Amino acid sequence: MAADRETMDQVLNAVPQQRPFRFIDSIRELDDEHCVGTYRFREDEFFYRGHFPDFPVTPGVILIETLAQTGVVAFGIYLTMRQMNMTAEQTKGITTLFTIVENVEFLKIVEPGEEVIMIGEKIYFRKGSLKSRIRMETPKGEIICSGVLAGTGARLEK
Repeated sequence: MAADRETMDQVLNAVPQQRPFRFIDSIRELDDEHCVGTYRFREDEFFYRGHFPDFPVTPGVILIETLAQTGVVAFGIYLTMRQMNMTAEQTKGITTLFTIVENVEFLKIVEPGEEVIMIGEKIYFRKGSLKSRIRMETPKGEIICSGVLAGTGARLEK
């Protein structure tokens, strides 16, 4: 069953990463098998000043983080809510720690101002760990990068 707009907004608001390190603007689709999000790389992103000063491109590590925030973090929050019968608010304080980055391939660069679409498809979700087949596309459907990411939920403590 697909999540409704209210649930998608609640999941988005529960993602712990915040500006300037939040790379998900919206969730377009969400169900037990996949999550689709969007992000527009703003021209004033902090990393463009040094990567590279005369030819700014989005670093690959930022593209991986962008994919993770949709395909593992937001998706994992939703699956945890469903599995544990929790609200999005009850998931606050839980973050996702990377456990696997596999076979990530970059096919296109992303320049300042570009919008990207991130898709995470569940490989498995068990014991608080999510493994997803992920890909990033342009709005025209051209693949920017793809691979496999996994993470596990951990409670943040001060």
